Formats: sequence, structure tokens, C-alpha cells
Amino acid sequence: MDLNGLKISVIGAGIGGLTAALVLRERGANVTVLEQANAITEVGAGLQVSPNGMAVLRTLGLEAALQTRAVRGQAVELRDYARGRLVSRLNLGALGDEAPYYFIHRSDLIDILAEAVRAAGVKVRLLQKVETVRPGETPRVVLAHGQEIAADLVIGADGLHSKLRAVLNGTVAPFFTRQVAWRATVPNTVGHGPVAKVHMGPRRHVVSYPLRGGEMVNIVAVQERSGWHEEGWHIADDPENLRGCFSDFEGETKALLANVESVRKWGLFRHPVAPIWHNGHTALLGDAAHPTLPFMAQGAVMAMEDAWVLGDALAKADNIETGLAAYQTRRQARVRRVVDTASKNAGRYHLSAPPVRIAAHLGLTIASTLAPKTMMGHFDWIYRYDVTKDS
Repeated sequence: MDLNGLKISVIGAGIGGLTAALVLRERGANVTVLEQANAITEVGAGLQVSPNGMAVLRTLGLEAALQTRAVRGQAVELRDYARGRLVSRLNLGALGDEAPYYFIHRSDLIDILAEAVRAAGVKVRLLQKVETVRPGETPRVVLAHGQEIAADLVIGADGLHSKLRAVLNGTVAPFFTRQVAWRATVPNTVGHGPVAKVHMGPRRHVVSYPLRGGEMVNIVAVQERSGWHEEGWHIADDPENLRGCFSDFEGETKALLANVESVRKWGLFRHPVAPIWHNGHTALLGDAAHPTLPFMAQGAVMAMEDAWVLGDALAKADNIETGLAAYQTRRQARVRRVVDTASKNAGRYHLSAPPVRIAAHLGLTIASTLAPKTMMGHFDWIYRYDVTKDS
């Protein structure tokens, strides 16, 4: 299908929405991004861009821009919480130069994508709060102040609480995983190298990795608890609460947490993968279609993969509906596998009974020492997958 001149509205100027806008614009579509905030920005968090995400950015000509603002990861280390003892190390360098792995501040990646879409001629409209979407041959985005925006295609890349997801699938209450997470960034006063470290403790873990040339460290801390907590990325918490929950974590982790001055906290909920991704010239993308827990660091990357497949499927189809159906078919099994794998990972980090934890850690140590290539190979289905070459 020829996308030249096709009028497309993308709801949401996050990583998925901006990537989709760029992919579709490069295929000739007339794209407008609708963002409810007063600026395209994302503050206070890092993310990991694994090789499968880099494949998309490379094809879009953005690899060099990312390299100047990211830290190339050398390894993922699993460590014990008490003394920081190394349990297992995955060598990311073994993926090869053609498959780099990066740590980047989320706002830096947003900036790179925003600059690219504007340079490509995408219109970005801020302060556009969406009330609902009306699917149809000419779908309409209804804004909170009553204005309606018509398009040939509407993409809902508006995250966990997507207005379009509710229209297509109804509202389903998510499942509280009985876990809460904190996120913060701190100065790199501990000499944290280009490694993602997971310090594992009973019913808790802390992930850390460097950002912005190694000048700062991103922290994500997760704790199991019975009490419900609100879901939301921007809920402020007292740093003393974070330090109190991880007071028995020693070494580097304690030093990093001591420097936290501002922290956000949110409850972790598992949402089902949406059964319906498209209807009436509308489609879901990224977290709007398949929210995932953060334990595989694949949320942003899955959205970028979605964006590429969406553009490719539309270009190869005879019409919009056929293209959208192909998009869901090509993506659904992969994202389900990622979502399920992420959901299981926290349990592996949070072993509490000492005999079980000691035995599991010993097994990981032996496996990573004697068969490092085999351990790394378990992730080939994620990292070595290149969506730009999959038709």
C-alpha cells in the first residue's frame, strides 16, 4: 500500500509514538503527533537499549546520535545483596560489535527521536489531551475541550492508561503483583563501571547502571510487599523510605542509596496483553497493547520493534485493515513471550530461604564460569532478533 499522503495521527510522544511517527513519515505518510504535556520530555529515569532495539534505531539513521549520549554496556552482573559478592556475569561484549547494548537516559533518547521527527516534517501538537477515539473508515480523535481530529489512521501509543485500548478492549482491572518499585538517579560517586548490576536480596533487588558518560547512575529498586500501592510513574516518595527498605544492602548499593535526594515510587501491576490491537483504522502500539514489568528491560525496545513492524506491514498490505491485521499477527507471539519472561524474573531475584538462595546462586556461579556462552545464548531470542530483517 502506498503510504504517501496518508493522514496519520499518533497519540503520545513517548518512545513508541515518536518512533512510529518517524517510521511512517519516512514511508511518505503525513503524520501528526498529539501529546497532552506542554513539552516533549521525560525526566528522572534511565533505560537499556539492547541490540534488537538498536537494529531499529540504526535503520532509522539514529545510531550515531545515540552513541554520543549513551554508555555502551559491557556486562550484566548478578550480585548478592549482603557483601556485593559476584554471583554471575553475562558478557554483553560477546554479542559482538554488530550487536551493541547501551544504557541511556530516557530523556536523551526522547530528545534524539523528537529532533528526528521534526526534521522529517512530522507535526507535533502539544497540550492535546485526548478524551476518546472513535474508530471507523475515517477515525476521529476527540480532545478534552471538544475538538475532533479526523485521520485515515490513528495510532494509540499512549501507554498504560491508553484511551484507545479502552475503546477497543474495554476496561480490565490489572493484577497487583505485590511488588513496588522506586527509581532515582544519583551522581556516580562509587566509580560504577559500564555494567548493569542486579543486587539480589530476600524479596528485594536493586538494579543500577551508569548514564551520561558515567557521570550518573540509574537506580531501580523493587520490594515485595502485601500492601497495595498506586500505579504511576511520577509519585514522589521520601528517600528515607527507600533507604529503610534496603537498609541491609551493603557496599556499593548502600553508598548509592545514601545519595538519593529525589525518588519516585509505583506499584507494579500485570496487565494482560490486549486481545484486540486494531479496529476501524485504529491500532495500539507499545505499552498500550502489551504493558510489561521492568524485569527484562524490554518495554521501550518492544515499542520500537512495534513501530517498525507497523510501518512495514502497512507498506506491504493492500489496505489499512489488512496491514493492521498483519502487524498484530507478526508481533503478538513475541511480545507475549517477553511479557511472560519478565513476569517470572522477579522471583529469580527475590529468593528468601537461605538454603534455596545459596544453592541457586551457586548454580548460577558454576554455569557462568563453566559455560558462559551457553548462558548468554539463552538471550539470543531477544537480543539477536532483528525486526528490520523479519518479513
